[in-house]
Amino acid sequence: MSLLTAPAHRGSVLSTTASLGLLASLVVTFLAASAVPTPLYPVYQAEWGFSPITTTVVFGVYAVAVLAGLLVLGRISDHVGRRPVLLAGLLGQVVAMVVFATAVGVPGLMVARVVQGVATGAALGAVGAGLLDLDRRRGAVANAVAPGLGTASGALVSSFVVQFLPAPTHLVYVAAVVVFVLQGVGVLLMRETVTPVRGAVRSLVPELSLPPSSRRAVLGAAPVLFAVWALAGFYAALGPAIMRVVTGSSTLLLGGLGLFVLAGVAAVAVYLLRDADPRAVMELGIGALVVGVGTTLMGLDLGSPTVFFLGTAVAGVGFGSGFQGSIRSVMPLPLPHERAGVLSVLYVVSYLGMGLPAVVAGVLVVRGGGLVETAYQYGFAVIALALLAAAATVRRSPRRAANLGTSCLGES
Repeated sequence: MSLLTAPAHRGSVLSTTASLGLLASLVVTFLAASAVPTPLYPVYQAEWGFSPITTTVVFGVYAVAVLAGLLVLGRISDHVGRRPVLLAGLLGQVVAMVVFATAVGVPGLMVARVVQGVATGAALGAVGAGLLDLDRRRGAVANAVAPGLGTASGALVSSFVVQFLPAPTHLVYVAAVVVFVLQGVGVLLMRETVTPVRGAVRSLVPELSLPPSSRRAVLGAAPVLFAVWALAGFYAALGPAIMRVVTGSSTLLLGGLGLFVLAGVAAVAVYLLRDADPRAVMELGIGALVVGVGTTLMGLDLGSPTVFFLGTAVAGVGFGSGFQGSIRSVMPLPLPHERAGVLSVLYVVSYLGMGLPAVVAGVLVVRGGGLVETAYQYGFAVIALALLAAAATVRRSPRRAANLGTSCLGES
């Protein structure tokens, strides 16, 4: 299929397939940009002399900013259209990259993370809803695959730049600006997928209400989302320090390797399981999370990188499966004008899981038993969350769950 086709609406240049690819790429690059600072934290820490608490606070500030963007701006694209929100989000990302590249201390990192978080929160609901507007089935898969792919690629690219290229705290951000500008051009060429409706100002009032059609599914998915993103938050905030303990090496390339393995395997698992029943995928995710985290802690205890990365890979299956099963159980249910709001609620749960436990872990590293003991405590907490999620999943009606699976696979 050609990328350029007869436009469905005036001003439209990109075909549906090209628009799907563009929107998926936005999720990838937004979350890749969020993972870029992870391998750079040791560099910043060495230059500016801050503690692990500061590292996790910088990370937590991003999660809080994403939540603010989701709560205040997550539904606005249902009223003003997807394209204006996407363009505003891209502009915010460009500003954040410039602040990162020119930062001379922790306050600069904080400002950059806040701007980046708000831009990401504002755009995630619009991107996810836009994908479903264009194609429910392919859009649902893209919504689940893209976050893992973005997080993995951001961590890997940043690690490579830090290790091998000059000016690591500048070059990676300049490259990101170029990508965001090109994507902005693409957004201008795609068609708008919703008709603007009244209520844009009212939609800015934070609200976590859900349409009746989605409430039961969201309640079932929320514990799983919180658990899997809590694990991702651990790797993003403290991964580089854990890598040095496990491998005994201070090579900066290893800084993002744990997060890359976790998120990369997650993306592959999402793709391979794209046609499986959502409930079964969610249950697989919970089981893999428990086994994977347990194996990872065993590798840390033994000082074995092989066991550690094996556990990380299994946990990655849990991350991808849990996230995909949750998204696919929920997102086919709301009406088009409800999609951005519902997806924003799911991301709120996810970023709460990613941000809050990571900040607590940073405090425990300094004021508790240190890095290794905190890693054990965090790992056991994630396992406990996964078991709670399993209990919540079991309580759901089998008949209802089967109907959700049929809906997710059959609607397009």
